[in-house]
Amino acid sequence: MIQTIKGDITRLDFDIIVNAANQHLLPGGGVCGAIFARAGQGLAEECQKIGYCPTGQAVLTKGYGLPAKAVIHTVGPVYHGTDQDAIDLQACYWNTLSLAYDYLIDQDLDSLSLAFPCISTGIFGYPHEEACSIAVSTVQKLMRQYPDAKRIHVTFVCYLEEDYLLYKKELKLR
Repeated sequence: MIQTIKGDITRLDFDIIVNAANQHLLPGGGVCGAIFARAGQGLAEECQKIGYCPTGQAVLTKGYGLPAKAVIHTVGPVYHGTDQDAIDLQACYWNTLSLAYDYLIDQDLDSLSLAFPCISTGIFGYPHEEACSIAVSTVQKLMRQYPDAKRIHVTFVCYLEEDYLLYKKELKLR
C-alpha cells in the first residue's frame, strides 16, 4: 500500500519515519530539525556515534521521544540540475526501503508502516514536482520488483499543502 497524507511526520504513529538528513547526521532545519527536537538528546547522541552518511545512503536509529519506533536517516542530494541528482534521490528511497525491509525481517513483523517526508525539497532545493515523481516511481518500482516488499505500507507525509496535492495527483496517475 502506498498513500499520502498531509501532516507533521514527528507526531504520527508509524513503525519507522524517515529523516531527510544531512551527511553529518546533525540536527538541521525543516523536517530534520523537527525530528531531532521531538526525539530528544538520545537521537543526537546515536547519530553522533554514527558520524557520517553519504548522499543517497541511509542509516537506522532508534525513535527515542518520537511516536515511531525507529528513524531511517537518508541524505538527499543538493539540487544542481544534473542526472546525478535523480540517481542520488532514487538511491535514498531504494536504500531506505531496503533498511526498512531488513528491520521488518529482524523484528519478525508481518507488516511495517513507513513514513517518508519530501526528501531534498527544502533547503537542498530539489524541485517539488520532480522530487515527487522520483519518490513515487521509485517506491512503486521496488514494490513491483520485490513482491515481499508489499509488507511495507508506505505513506508520503507532506507538511505543505502543495506537496500533498502533488503526491495525491502522482499516486492517481500511476
